Amino acid sequence: MKNNFQLLTSLLFTMIFTLSLAQKSDSILIKNHFNAITKTKNYRNYQNIEQLNETAKYIHTDFLKYSDSVSYQKFEVNGIVYKNVICSFGTENIKRIIVGAHYDVCGDQEGADDNASGVIGLLELARQLKGVKLNYRIDLVAYTLEEPPYFRTEYMGSYIHAKSLIDKKAEIYGMISLEMIAYFKDEKKSQTYPLGILKLIYGGKGNYITLVNKVYAGKFARKFSNKMQKKSTIKTKKFKAPRILPGIDFSDHRNYWHFGISALMITDTSFYRNFNYHQKTDKLETLDLNRMALVIDEVLQTLIQL
Repeated sequence: MKNNFQLLTSLLFTMIFTLSLAQKSDSILIKNHFNAITKTKNYRNYQNIEQLNETAKYIHTDFLKYSDSVSYQKFEVNGIVYKNVICSFGTENIKRIIVGAHYDVCGDQEGADDNASGVIGLLELARQLKGVKLNYRIDLVAYTLEEPPYFRTEYMGSYIHAKSLIDKKAEIYGMISLEMIAYFKDEKKSQTYPLGILKLIYGGKGNYITLVNKVYAGKFARKFSNKMQKKSTIKTKKFKAPRILPGIDFSDHRNYWHFGISALMITDTSFYRNFNYHQKTDKLETLDLNRMALVIDEVLQTLIQL
């Protein structure tokens, strides 16, 4: 009896140890994804439909390695067909969580932080979610047309997706937008804010990841933010403000808010820290892949614990 107990204990420890190893982001894979997505012949903006399609295919192909439930969501804008890419886990569950990021860029630039970083976060989450028992269905969604000229319009890929969920009366627990998660700086005065007084609260160093919530964010956003902030993987700060504050709704979560879904944005604070925002200088070489990996791990651990 004692030997059986020791054997079971050993097996359980091995399973937990193996799972913990599997649930770690791989910086080498992350770098390979960056090269594949950003170092392309053309830029993945709304005018280069062939490049957008190639990027969507890359995401779709990688998702298929980890899930049997992968699909395109196609929609037409001005006679051109664009694609969201959706990958699902825990499809036996009714209630779902959306984790999304946009893969298009603004103009002629590589868009490494904005927002290849968020999309690669989705790819790493897919790899690590394979075979994990979940309490909720998780849909990883790579959106197109987040950037101008379609930002704040009903042609945003995330608007199309959010509306489709409402139309089919899907049961949504909440949504997470991964929007620029790879730029970190430890130097003083490397972090700015929409209001100067916020520096007294959050500090002047851009060395943390931010969980952005609106006032009355809803149960999911509040619970997820609280759980993620308690982790010690990477310095994490919560930020809550009215939607009128510049930048708080500058990503795909805004469209889920529009439909009354509890949602938050996870970000390195975008142009308040990364001055390569929407510039040709937004390249892989400027990013901190190790800390980006920690952000992904923290998101994963929080999702699994919900």
